[in-house]
Amino acid sequence: MSESARPLIGISTSKRAGRIPLAFHHLAVWRAGGRGVRLGPGRPLDAEALDGLIIGGGSDLHPTLYGGEVALEEGIDEERDAFELDLLDRFRDGKRPVLGICRGAQILNVYFGGSLHEEISEAYPGARARRTPLPVKRIEIDEGTRLREMLGVSWCRVNSIHHQSVDRVGEGLRVSAHDRRGMVQGIESVNGQLFFGVQWHPEFLVFNRSQQRLYRALIRAAGPLCD
Repeated sequence: MSESARPLIGISTSKRAGRIPLAFHHLAVWRAGGRGVRLGPGRPLDAEALDGLIIGGGSDLHPTLYGGEVALEEGIDEERDAFELDLLDRFRDGKRPVLGICRGAQILNVYFGGSLHEEISEAYPGARARRTPLPVKRIEIDEGTRLREMLGVSWCRVNSIHHQSVDRVGEGLRVSAHDRRGMVQGIESVNGQLFFGVQWHPEFLVFNRSQQRLYRALIRAAGPLCD
């Protein structure tokens, strides 16, 4: 496949600690038939040139965006919050695919009016933030969802690198996956638009076929593939 034939996927990550995830995203996108370009504050790019978007993991969203408690500034990146909310404005029509990963799923949910649990240990007694790239958690993929169709499985094991999660689901979204405690692990649009969010990090599961199918589905939705 020629370089120009590959759909162009914007990848938004943290400018402070996003190099390793960015490299894994680039690899996954390339293997799936696309080409990635890094996005972020100070990296201007015409959003209309993009065929799809990945919003990756990173710092917590500022709680004022969803009516949470005001947090200390440590770990908050308001510049990135504003940048990614503006990006979502540019993809609002839902005709191009948007995949939110971990923080990305959370900002997608908040963008559509949803809220977050600020600490999963408080929302789900006994739950703890494992913070490992290894697939240590079993999740169930809800029947009839596009996520299940994309992954091709009814359940899978995923990693866990978060301490927050989706609480109230945003308007026009539905839950597509959950863990044994009922914690939301996936969300997606219900009206045919191409918005998807997962709480785990598929970019680190490079040898897992179902997780790589997620990227393949993203690229197929972004544009025709040339074999």
